Amino acid sequence: MTGKIFVIGLGPGPAHWLTPEASAVLEQVTDLIGYFSYVDRIAPRPGLTIHGSDNRVELDRSRHALELACSGKIVGVVSGGDPGVFAMAAAVLEAVENGPEEWRGLDIEVLPGVSAMQAAAARLGAPLGGDFCAISLSDNLKPWELIERRLKAASDGDFVVALYNPASKARPKQIFDAFALLRTLRPASTPVAFARAVGRPDERIVLTTLGEADPGLADMSTLVMIGATTTHLIARPDGRPFVLTPRFYEAGQ
Repeated sequence: MTGKIFVIGLGPGPAHWLTPEASAVLEQVTDLIGYFSYVDRIAPRPGLTIHGSDNRVELDRSRHALELACSGKIVGVVSGGDPGVFAMAAAVLEAVENGPEEWRGLDIEVLPGVSAMQAAAARLGAPLGGDFCAISLSDNLKPWELIERRLKAASDGDFVVALYNPASKARPKQIFDAFALLRTLRPASTPVAFARAVGRPDERIVLTTLGEADPGLADMSTLVMIGATTTHLIARPDGRPFVLTPRFYEAGQ
């Protein structure tokens, strides 16, 4: 088999956050596969066939990519942010694991990208300076009870928590349930940030506290960050504070 698959992270949106490696590979692929809004970010060119699809058909996209690669195509499978974080790298490998034996022999390479969590953290200052974790609130592929258990474990471990996939039209309630639970586990003064569409023209950052936060601000373009007990604000003259989670952790905290 002479085909190949590149699983490519496009970053949060702006072209300057696309890695040089990803840019170079996008010029080489013969076929581009991904969610409509992601493939729309790639300019058409001669020799490139674009295959856009809906957001909830990750395994179908992956199988299509694998079939194209088996036929000799050089395929790019694109994700926003980093493809290894709740995204297409896992979907492609899940398809490989459960597909024909020949798929295991394909040349598959995952190219990293700037994640939504990293982009949001850069805007805020240093909220990920200490230990942190990422949890997806989507219960499409796992039960809500498991998500609740992980939220409790993250709070018990005093991690900064980055919440991915916080809300959608089909899942408007989960973010409210998550905040209701977290408010029983962490102080009301805990810093919370809603980072929406970071790096894009409609970027919006809302910095608030766990007690005062409005979960309704979140949608699928939002990364929600919940601070640890050590996370705090550093006041600045322009009124936009830095968010800091120190690297050190004092005994007794």
